[in-house]
Amino acid sequence: MSTYDVAVIGSGPGGYVAAIRCAQLGMKTAIIEKYSTLGGTCLNVGCIPSKALLDSSHHFEDAIKHFEDHGIEIPGEVKLNLEKMMDRKSSVVQQTCDGVKFLMDKNKIDVYEGVGSFEDKTHIKIEGEGDAKTIEAKKIIIATGSKPASLPFIKLDKERVITSTEALKLKEVPKHMIVIGGGVIGLELGQVYRRLGAEVTVVEYLDRIIPTMDSALSKELQKVLKKQGIKFHVSTKVKSVERNGDEITIKADDKKDKEIEIKGDYCLVSVGRKPFTNGLNADAAGVDLDDKGRVKVNEHLQTNVDNIYAIGDVVRGAMLAHKAEEEGTMVAELIAGQKPHIDYNLIPGVVYTWPEVASVGKTEEQLKEMGVKYKEGKFPMRALGRSRASGDIDGLIKILADEKTDEVLGVHMIGARTADLIAEAVTAMEFRASAEDIARMSHAHPTYAEAVKEAALAATENRALHI
Repeated sequence: MSTYDVAVIGSGPGGYVAAIRCAQLGMKTAIIEKYSTLGGTCLNVGCIPSKALLDSSHHFEDAIKHFEDHGIEIPGEVKLNLEKMMDRKSSVVQQTCDGVKFLMDKNKIDVYEGVGSFEDKTHIKIEGEGDAKTIEAKKIIIATGSKPASLPFIKLDKERVITSTEALKLKEVPKHMIVIGGGVIGLELGQVYRRLGAEVTVVEYLDRIIPTMDSALSKELQKVLKKQGIKFHVSTKVKSVERNGDEITIKADDKKDKEIEIKGDYCLVSVGRKPFTNGLNADAAGVDLDDKGRVKVNEHLQTNVDNIYAIGDVVRGAMLAHKAEEEGTMVAELIAGQKPHIDYNLIPGVVYTWPEVASVGKTEEQLKEMGVKYKEGKFPMRALGRSRASGDIDGLIKILADEKTDEVLGVHMIGARTADLIAEAVTAMEFRASAEDIARMSHAHPTYAEAVKEAALAATENRALHI
Protein backbone atom coordinates (compact mmCIF):
# COMPACT_ATOMS: atom_id res chain seq x y z
CA MET A 1 0.00 0.00 0.00
CA SER A 2 1.33 3.45 -0.98
CA THR A 3 1.50 6.00 1.83
CA TYR A 4 1.36 9.79 1.43
CA ASP A 5 1.63 12.89 3.51
CA VAL A 6 -1.39 14.33 1.66
CA ALA A 7 -4.02 12.89 -0.66
CA VAL A 8 -6.38 15.16 -2.59
CA ILE A 9 -9.73 13.82 -3.83
CA GLY A 10 -10.66 15.79 -6.97
CA SER A 11 -8.46 17.53 -9.54
CA GLY A 12 -10.37 20.75 -10.22
CA PRO A 13 -8.76 24.17 -9.69
CA GLY A 14 -8.96 23.76 -5.91
CA GLY A 15 -7.68 20.19 -5.86
CA TYR A 16 -4.80 20.44 -8.29
CA VAL A 17 -3.60 23.76 -6.83
CA ALA A 18 -3.72 22.25 -3.33
CA ALA A 19 -1.68 19.28 -4.58
CA ILE A 20 0.92 21.52 -6.23
CA ARG A 21 1.31 23.69 -3.13
CA CYS A 22 1.63 20.61 -0.89
CA ALA A 23 4.35 19.24 -3.17
CA GLN A 24 6.13 22.60 -3.22
CA LEU A 25 6.16 22.49 0.58
CA GLY A 26 7.92 19.12 0.56
CA MET A 27 5.00 16.78 1.14
CA LYS A 28 4.59 13.48 -0.68
CA THR A 29 1.31 14.04 -2.47
CA ALA A 30 -1.30 12.06 -4.40
CA ILE A 31 -4.34 13.27 -6.32
CA ILE A 32 -7.37 11.16 -7.21
CA GLU A 33 -9.62 11.94 -10.18
CA LYS A 34 -12.56 9.85 -11.38
CA TYR A 35 -12.36 11.07 -15.00
CA SER A 36 -9.61 10.37 -17.53
CA THR A 37 -8.68 14.07 -17.75
CA LEU A 38 -7.59 16.35 -14.95
CA GLY A 39 -9.00 19.81 -14.24
CA GLY A 40 -12.48 19.08 -12.94
CA THR A 41 -15.61 20.95 -14.01
CA CYS A 42 -13.82 24.26 -14.62
CA LEU A 43 -11.38 23.00 -17.23
CA ASN A 44 -13.53 20.29 -18.82
CA VAL A 45 -17.16 21.48 -18.80
CA GLY A 46 -17.14 24.92 -17.20
CA CYS A 47 -14.96 28.03 -17.20
CA ILE A 48 -12.54 27.13 -20.00
CA PRO A 49 -14.87 25.71 -22.68
CA SER A 50 -17.51 28.38 -22.04
CA LYS A 51 -14.94 31.16 -22.45
CA ALA A 52 -13.67 29.55 -25.65
CA LEU A 53 -17.21 29.59 -27.07
CA LEU A 54 -17.81 33.13 -25.81
CA ASP A 55 -14.69 34.32 -27.64
CA SER A 56 -15.49 32.41 -30.85
CA SER A 57 -19.11 33.59 -30.92
CA HIS A 58 -17.93 37.16 -30.23
CA HIS A 59 -15.67 37.02 -33.30
CA PHE A 60 -18.57 35.67 -35.37
CA GLU A 61 -20.89 38.45 -34.24
CA ASP A 62 -18.23 41.09 -34.88
CA ALA A 63 -17.70 39.79 -38.41
CA ILE A 64 -21.44 40.05 -39.15
CA LYS A 65 -22.32 43.27 -37.33
CA HIS A 66 -19.24 45.36 -36.65
CA PHE A 67 -16.42 44.75 -39.14
CA GLU A 68 -18.03 47.02 -41.71
CA ASP A 69 -17.92 49.92 -39.22
CA HIS A 70 -14.15 49.47 -39.09
CA GLY A 71 -13.80 49.52 -42.86
CA ILE A 72 -13.41 45.75 -43.13
CA GLU A 73 -15.47 44.31 -45.97
CA ILE A 74 -15.91 40.57 -46.33
CA PRO A 75 -16.96 39.40 -49.81
CA GLY A 76 -19.83 36.96 -49.67
CA GLU A 77 -21.78 35.75 -46.65
CA VAL A 78 -20.15 35.13 -43.28
CA LYS A 79 -20.93 31.50 -42.44
CA LEU A 80 -20.89 29.63 -39.18
CA ASN A 81 -19.08 26.30 -38.97
CA LEU A 82 -20.36 25.12 -35.59
CA GLU A 83 -18.47 21.82 -35.78
CA LYS A 84 -15.16 23.66 -36.24
CA MET A 85 -16.02 26.09 -33.44
CA MET A 86 -16.71 23.16 -31.12
CA ASP A 87 -13.48 21.45 -32.24
CA ARG A 88 -11.50 24.57 -31.32
CA LYS A 89 -13.20 24.64 -27.92
CA SER A 90 -12.26 20.99 -27.37
CA SER A 91 -8.68 21.71 -28.40
CA VAL A 92 -8.43 24.54 -25.87
CA VAL A 93 -9.81 22.22 -23.18
CA GLN A 94 -7.36 19.46 -24.13
CA GLN A 95 -4.36 21.80 -24.02
CA THR A 96 -5.40 23.12 -20.62
CA CYS A 97 -5.99 19.67 -19.13
CA ASP A 98 -2.67 18.46 -20.55
CA GLY A 99 -1.09 21.46 -18.83
CA VAL A 100 -2.40 20.25 -15.46
CA LYS A 101 -1.01 16.75 -16.13
CA PHE A 102 2.37 18.36 -16.91
CA LEU A 103 2.24 20.22 -13.59
CA MET A 104 1.47 16.98 -11.72
CA ASP A 105 4.49 15.29 -13.33
CA LYS A 106 6.71 18.33 -12.75
CA ASN A 107 5.86 18.38 -9.05
CA LYS A 108 6.13 14.57 -8.71
CA ILE A 109 2.51 14.19 -7.66
CA ASP A 110 1.09 10.68 -8.08
CA VAL A 111 -2.16 10.68 -10.07
CA TYR A 112 -4.77 7.97 -9.52
CA GLU A 113 -7.70 7.58 -11.92
CA GLY A 114 -10.88 6.35 -10.31
CA VAL A 115 -13.52 7.20 -7.72
CA GLY A 116 -11.98 7.89 -4.33
CA SER A 117 -13.99 6.91 -1.27
CA PHE A 118 -13.14 6.79 2.41
CA GLU A 119 -12.51 3.45 4.12
CA ASP A 120 -11.67 5.32 7.30
CA LYS A 121 -10.06 8.65 8.23
CA THR A 122 -6.66 7.81 6.70
CA HIS A 123 -7.43 5.26 3.97
CA ILE A 124 -8.95 5.94 0.55
CA LYS A 125 -10.23 3.24 -1.75
CA ILE A 126 -9.83 4.00 -5.47
CA GLU A 127 -12.12 2.20 -7.88
CA GLY A 128 -11.47 2.63 -11.59
CA GLU A 129 -11.49 0.37 -14.63
CA GLY A 130 -8.96 -2.07 -13.19
CA ASP A 131 -8.68 -3.61 -9.75
CA ALA A 132 -9.52 -1.39 -6.82
CA LYS A 133 -6.61 -0.16 -4.73
CA THR A 134 -6.24 1.54 -1.39
CA ILE A 135 -3.82 4.29 -0.40
CA GLU A 136 -3.03 5.74 3.00
CA ALA A 137 -2.58 9.45 3.76
CA LYS A 138 -1.84 11.39 6.94
CA LYS A 139 -3.88 14.35 5.67
CA ILE A 140 -6.75 14.29 3.16
CA ILE A 141 -8.26 17.19 1.23
CA ILE A 142 -11.77 16.79 -0.19
CA ALA A 143 -12.07 18.80 -3.43
CA THR A 144 -14.88 17.00 -5.24
CA GLY A 145 -16.56 20.16 -6.54
CA SER A 146 -20.14 20.56 -7.70
CA LYS A 147 -22.57 19.61 -10.45
CA PRO A 148 -25.51 21.41 -12.09
CA ALA A 149 -28.61 21.69 -9.95
CA SER A 150 -32.15 21.30 -11.26
CA LEU A 151 -35.75 21.71 -10.11
CA PRO A 152 -37.63 18.69 -8.75
CA PHE A 153 -40.30 18.71 -11.47
CA ILE A 154 -37.86 19.00 -14.40
CA LYS A 155 -36.72 15.86 -16.20
CA LEU A 156 -33.27 16.49 -17.64
CA ASP A 157 -33.08 14.32 -20.76
CA LYS A 158 -29.73 15.91 -21.71
CA GLU A 159 -30.89 16.15 -25.33
CA ARG A 160 -33.42 18.98 -25.42
CA VAL A 161 -33.76 19.70 -21.70
CA ILE A 162 -30.13 20.27 -20.87
CA THR A 163 -27.58 21.55 -18.36
CA SER A 164 -24.51 23.66 -19.08
CA THR A 165 -22.53 20.47 -19.75
CA GLU A 166 -24.67 19.57 -22.78
CA ALA A 167 -24.96 23.22 -23.89
CA LEU A 168 -21.20 23.25 -24.44
CA LYS A 169 -21.38 20.56 -27.11
CA LEU A 170 -24.58 21.04 -29.10
CA LYS A 171 -24.48 19.83 -32.71
CA GLU A 172 -26.81 22.59 -33.93
CA VAL A 173 -27.74 26.15 -33.08
CA PRO A 174 -31.15 26.14 -31.36
CA LYS A 175 -34.00 27.97 -33.05
CA HIS A 176 -35.24 29.13 -29.64
CA MET A 177 -33.30 28.39 -26.46
CA ILE A 178 -35.21 28.95 -23.23
CA VAL A 179 -32.87 29.57 -20.30
CA ILE A 180 -34.24 28.90 -16.82
CA GLY A 181 -32.13 31.02 -14.49
CA GLY A 182 -30.70 34.51 -14.96
CA GLY A 183 -27.38 33.84 -13.26
CA VAL A 184 -23.85 33.74 -14.60
CA ILE A 185 -23.93 30.43 -16.49
CA GLY A 186 -27.34 30.95 -18.10
CA LEU A 187 -26.49 34.44 -19.33
CA GLU A 188 -23.08 33.45 -20.69
CA LEU A 189 -24.36 30.46 -22.65
CA GLY A 190 -27.50 32.32 -23.64
CA GLN A 191 -25.34 35.04 -25.19
CA VAL A 192 -23.21 32.46 -27.03
CA TYR A 193 -26.24 31.02 -28.83
CA ARG A 194 -27.90 34.40 -29.35
CA ARG A 195 -24.78 35.52 -31.24
CA LEU A 196 -24.91 32.36 -33.34
CA GLY A 197 -28.49 33.09 -34.38
CA ALA A 198 -30.76 31.52 -31.79
CA GLU A 199 -33.73 33.26 -30.26
CA VAL A 200 -33.05 33.30 -26.51
CA THR A 201 -35.50 33.82 -23.65
CA VAL A 202 -34.33 33.99 -20.03
CA VAL A 203 -36.76 33.15 -17.23
CA GLU A 204 -35.68 34.26 -13.74
CA TYR A 205 -37.53 33.60 -10.48
CA LEU A 206 -36.19 36.69 -8.69
CA ASP A 207 -36.90 40.27 -9.67
CA ARG A 208 -33.61 40.81 -11.50
CA ILE A 209 -30.84 38.94 -13.29
CA ILE A 210 -27.45 38.32 -11.60
CA PRO A 211 -29.29 38.86 -8.30
CA THR A 212 -26.23 38.41 -6.05
CA MET A 213 -24.47 41.39 -7.63
CA ASP A 214 -25.13 45.11 -7.22
CA SER A 215 -28.51 46.11 -8.68
CA ALA A 216 -26.86 48.75 -10.89
CA LEU A 217 -25.06 45.94 -12.72
CA SER A 218 -28.26 43.88 -13.05
CA LYS A 219 -30.11 46.83 -14.55
CA GLU A 220 -27.35 47.77 -16.99
CA LEU A 221 -26.65 44.21 -18.13
CA GLN A 222 -30.32 43.46 -18.78
CA LYS A 223 -30.62 46.69 -20.79
CA VAL A 224 -27.60 45.76 -22.93
CA LEU A 225 -28.63 42.14 -23.44
CA LYS A 226 -32.17 43.20 -24.43
CA LYS A 227 -30.58 45.47 -27.02
CA GLN A 228 -28.74 42.39 -28.30
CA GLY A 229 -32.06 40.60 -28.71
CA ILE A 230 -32.34 38.45 -25.58
CA LYS A 231 -35.82 38.41 -24.02
CA PHE A 232 -36.37 38.39 -20.26
CA HIS A 233 -39.12 37.28 -17.88
CA VAL A 234 -38.10 38.23 -14.32
CA SER A 235 -40.18 37.63 -11.18
CA THR A 236 -41.42 34.54 -13.01
CA LYS A 237 -41.88 31.12 -11.41
CA VAL A 238 -41.50 28.10 -13.70
CA LYS A 239 -44.14 25.43 -12.97
CA SER A 240 -43.55 22.82 -15.64
CA VAL A 241 -41.20 21.86 -18.46
CA GLU A 242 -42.61 19.41 -20.98
CA ARG A 243 -41.05 17.91 -24.10
CA ASN A 244 -43.05 16.77 -27.10
CA GLY A 245 -40.70 15.58 -29.82
CA ASP A 246 -38.37 18.48 -30.57
CA GLU A 247 -40.61 21.05 -28.89
CA ILE A 248 -40.23 22.19 -25.30
CA THR A 249 -43.13 23.93 -23.55
CA ILE A 250 -42.58 25.87 -20.35
CA LYS A 251 -45.43 27.05 -18.18
CA ALA A 252 -44.78 29.70 -15.56
CA ASP A 253 -46.50 32.30 -13.40
CA ASP A 254 -45.43 35.91 -13.94
CA LYS A 255 -45.21 38.58 -11.21
CA LYS A 256 -48.98 39.14 -11.46
CA ASP A 257 -49.60 35.39 -10.99
CA LYS A 258 -50.75 35.16 -14.59
CA GLU A 259 -49.79 31.95 -16.35
CA ILE A 260 -47.53 32.33 -19.38
CA GLU A 261 -46.41 29.70 -21.86
CA ILE A 262 -43.09 29.71 -23.74
CA LYS A 263 -42.19 27.28 -26.50
CA GLY A 264 -38.72 26.49 -27.80
CA ASP A 265 -36.62 23.63 -29.13
CA TYR A 266 -34.04 23.61 -26.31
CA CYS A 267 -34.30 24.39 -22.61
CA LEU A 268 -31.14 25.17 -20.66
CA VAL A 269 -31.70 24.59 -16.94
CA SER A 270 -29.31 26.93 -15.19
CA VAL A 271 -30.51 27.27 -11.62
CA GLY A 272 -27.15 27.01 -9.90
CA ARG A 273 -24.92 24.16 -8.82
CA LYS A 274 -24.90 21.76 -5.89
CA PRO A 275 -21.98 20.19 -4.01
CA PHE A 276 -20.91 16.77 -5.25
CA THR A 277 -20.26 14.22 -2.52
CA ASN A 278 -21.76 11.12 -4.16
CA GLY A 279 -19.53 8.08 -3.75
CA LEU A 280 -17.27 9.82 -1.21
CA ASN A 281 -18.51 7.59 1.64
CA ALA A 282 -17.90 10.45 4.08
CA ASP A 283 -19.62 8.51 6.88
CA ALA A 284 -16.82 5.95 6.94
CA ALA A 285 -14.39 8.68 7.92
CA GLY A 286 -16.88 10.34 10.28
CA VAL A 287 -17.02 13.54 8.20
CA ASP A 288 -20.15 15.65 8.76
CA LEU A 289 -22.22 17.12 5.89
CA ASP A 290 -24.79 19.90 6.25
CA ASP A 291 -28.41 19.84 5.08
CA LYS A 292 -27.35 21.07 1.62
CA GLY A 293 -24.87 18.25 1.15
CA ARG A 294 -21.84 20.45 1.75
CA VAL A 295 -18.91 19.30 3.85
CA LYS A 296 -18.93 21.16 7.17
CA VAL A 297 -15.66 23.00 7.87
CA ASN A 298 -14.28 25.51 10.37
CA GLU A 299 -12.47 28.77 9.55
CA HIS A 300 -9.37 26.72 8.66
CA LEU A 301 -11.40 24.57 6.23
CA GLN A 302 -10.91 21.64 8.58
CA THR A 303 -13.74 19.13 8.99
CA ASN A 304 -14.84 17.67 12.30
CA VAL A 305 -12.17 14.99 11.64
CA ASP A 306 -8.90 16.73 12.42
CA ASN A 307 -6.78 15.32 9.55
CA ILE A 308 -9.43 15.89 6.84
CA TYR A 309 -10.01 19.22 5.09
CA ALA A 310 -12.43 20.33 2.36
CA ILE A 311 -12.25 23.17 -0.17
CA GLY A 312 -14.01 24.76 -3.14
CA ASP A 313 -17.57 24.15 -4.29
CA VAL A 314 -18.06 21.33 -1.81
CA VAL A 315 -17.92 23.77 1.17
CA ARG A 316 -19.80 26.98 2.03
CA GLY A 317 -19.28 30.17 0.06
CA ALA A 318 -19.30 31.24 -3.57
CA MET A 319 -18.76 28.49 -6.12
CA LEU A 320 -15.83 30.09 -7.95
CA ALA A 321 -12.69 28.49 -9.35
CA HIS A 322 -10.43 31.21 -7.98
CA LYS A 323 -11.99 30.91 -4.52
CA ALA A 324 -11.22 27.16 -4.64
CA GLU A 325 -7.61 27.89 -5.67
CA GLU A 326 -7.11 30.26 -2.75
CA GLU A 327 -8.58 27.67 -0.39
CA GLY A 328 -6.37 24.92 -1.81
CA THR A 329 -3.29 27.04 -1.23
CA MET A 330 -4.43 27.98 2.26
CA VAL A 331 -5.02 24.39 3.37
CA ALA A 332 -1.65 23.24 2.01
CA GLU A 333 0.08 26.00 3.95
CA LEU A 334 -1.91 25.27 7.12
CA ILE A 335 -0.87 21.62 6.92
CA ALA A 336 2.73 22.81 6.59
CA GLY A 337 2.38 24.83 9.80
CA GLN A 338 2.10 28.26 8.19
CA LYS A 339 -0.56 30.89 8.98
CA PRO A 340 -2.27 31.89 5.72
CA HIS A 341 -5.47 33.92 5.52
CA ILE A 342 -8.28 34.52 3.00
CA ASP A 343 -10.46 37.63 3.03
CA TYR A 344 -13.66 36.26 1.49
CA ASN A 345 -15.01 39.79 1.08
CA LEU A 346 -12.28 40.35 -1.51
CA ILE A 347 -13.01 37.35 -3.74
CA PRO A 348 -14.21 38.97 -6.99
CA GLY A 349 -17.17 37.75 -8.99
CA VAL A 350 -17.26 37.93 -12.80
CA VAL A 351 -19.81 37.38 -15.58
CA TYR A 352 -18.04 36.82 -18.92
CA THR A 353 -20.79 38.15 -21.16
CA TRP A 354 -19.92 41.11 -23.37
CA PRO A 355 -19.90 43.61 -21.84
CA GLU A 356 -18.24 41.80 -18.96
CA VAL A 357 -19.50 42.26 -15.41
CA ALA A 358 -17.24 42.22 -12.34
CA SER A 359 -17.70 42.99 -8.68
CA VAL A 360 -15.81 42.90 -5.39
CA GLY A 361 -16.69 43.91 -1.84
CA LYS A 362 -20.09 45.05 -0.60
CA THR A 363 -23.01 45.91 -2.85
CA GLU A 364 -25.10 49.00 -2.25
CA GLU A 365 -27.93 46.79 -1.02
CA GLN A 366 -25.66 45.12 1.52
CA LEU A 367 -24.35 48.44 2.86
CA LYS A 368 -27.91 49.71 3.32
CA GLU A 369 -28.86 46.51 5.13
CA MET A 370 -25.79 46.83 7.37
CA GLY A 371 -26.58 50.48 8.14
CA VAL A 372 -23.20 51.66 6.83
CA LYS A 373 -23.08 55.24 5.62
CA TYR A 374 -21.40 55.42 2.24
CA LYS A 375 -20.82 57.65 -0.75
CA GLU A 376 -20.98 56.64 -4.38
CA GLY A 377 -18.96 57.48 -7.47
CA LYS A 378 -20.12 56.42 -10.94
CA PHE A 379 -18.57 56.84 -14.37
CA PRO A 380 -20.05 55.74 -17.72
CA MET A 381 -17.77 53.82 -20.10
CA ARG A 382 -19.09 55.82 -23.07
CA ALA A 383 -17.26 58.90 -21.73
CA LEU A 384 -13.86 57.23 -22.35
CA GLY A 385 -11.79 57.83 -25.45
CA ARG A 386 -10.68 54.17 -25.40
CA SER A 387 -14.28 52.97 -25.37
CA ARG A 388 -15.19 55.13 -28.34
CA ALA A 389 -12.08 53.93 -30.21
CA SER A 390 -13.07 50.29 -29.78
CA GLY A 391 -16.83 50.82 -30.01
CA ASP A 392 -17.39 49.30 -26.56
CA ILE A 393 -19.36 52.15 -25.01
CA ASP A 394 -21.83 50.19 -22.85
CA GLY A 395 -21.39 49.99 -19.11
CA LEU A 396 -20.19 51.87 -16.05
CA ILE A 397 -17.89 51.73 -13.04
CA LYS A 398 -19.37 52.24 -9.58
CA ILE A 399 -17.28 52.77 -6.45
CA LEU A 400 -18.75 52.74 -2.94
CA ALA A 401 -16.65 54.30 -0.18
CA ASP A 402 -17.13 54.89 3.52
CA GLU A 403 -18.72 58.29 4.08
CA LYS A 404 -16.28 59.26 6.85
CA THR A 405 -13.01 57.44 6.14
CA ASP A 406 -13.26 57.26 2.32
CA GLU A 407 -12.14 53.60 2.46
CA VAL A 408 -13.33 51.69 -0.62
CA LEU A 409 -16.05 49.23 0.43
CA GLY A 410 -17.18 47.90 -2.93
CA VAL A 411 -16.41 48.23 -6.64
CA HIS A 412 -18.91 47.20 -9.30
CA MET A 413 -18.17 47.23 -13.03
CA ILE A 414 -19.79 46.48 -16.35
CA GLY A 415 -17.96 47.12 -19.58
CA ALA A 416 -15.12 45.99 -21.83
CA ARG A 417 -12.42 43.99 -20.01
CA THR A 418 -13.86 44.53 -16.54
CA ALA A 419 -12.96 40.90 -15.75
CA ASP A 420 -9.36 42.11 -15.83
CA LEU A 421 -10.00 45.60 -14.42
CA ILE A 422 -11.50 44.19 -11.22
CA ALA A 423 -8.00 43.13 -10.11
CA GLU A 424 -7.15 46.81 -9.61
CA ALA A 425 -10.07 47.13 -7.22
CA VAL A 426 -9.10 43.94 -5.35
CA THR A 427 -5.53 45.21 -4.97
CA ALA A 428 -6.70 48.60 -3.70
CA MET A 429 -9.12 47.05 -1.22
CA GLU A 430 -6.56 44.50 -0.04
CA PHE A 431 -4.44 47.44 1.12
CA ARG A 432 -7.52 49.31 2.43
CA ALA A 433 -7.16 52.14 -0.07
CA SER A 434 -9.42 55.17 -0.06
CA ALA A 435 -11.25 56.40 -3.13
CA GLU A 436 -8.85 59.33 -3.13
CA ASP A 437 -5.87 56.93 -3.24
CA ILE A 438 -7.20 55.44 -6.49
CA ALA A 439 -8.09 58.90 -7.83
CA ARG A 440 -4.51 60.10 -7.32
CA MET A 441 -2.93 57.15 -9.14
CA SER A 442 -1.85 57.78 -12.72
CA HIS A 443 -3.78 55.64 -15.20
CA ALA A 444 -2.48 55.26 -18.76
CA HIS A 445 -4.43 57.07 -21.47
CA PRO A 446 -6.36 55.93 -23.38
CA THR A 447 -7.41 52.84 -21.43
CA TYR A 448 -10.58 51.32 -20.01
CA ALA A 449 -8.91 51.54 -16.58
CA GLU A 450 -9.29 55.31 -16.66
CA ALA A 451 -12.96 54.72 -15.81
CA VAL A 452 -11.85 53.34 -12.42
CA LYS A 453 -9.91 56.54 -11.72
CA GLU A 454 -12.85 58.68 -12.84
CA ALA A 455 -15.30 56.74 -10.64
CA ALA A 456 -12.91 57.22 -7.71
CA LEU A 457 -12.79 60.95 -8.49
CA ALA A 458 -16.59 60.99 -8.58
CA ALA A 459 -16.65 59.41 -5.12
CA THR A 460 -14.16 62.02 -3.91
CA GLU A 461 -16.13 65.26 -3.70
CA ASN A 462 -17.75 64.60 -7.08
CA ARG A 463 -14.54 65.45 -8.93
CA ALA A 464 -14.89 63.33 -12.08
CA LEU A 465 -13.15 65.16 -14.92
CA HIS A 466 -14.77 63.81 -18.08
CA ILE A 467 -18.49 63.98 -17.30
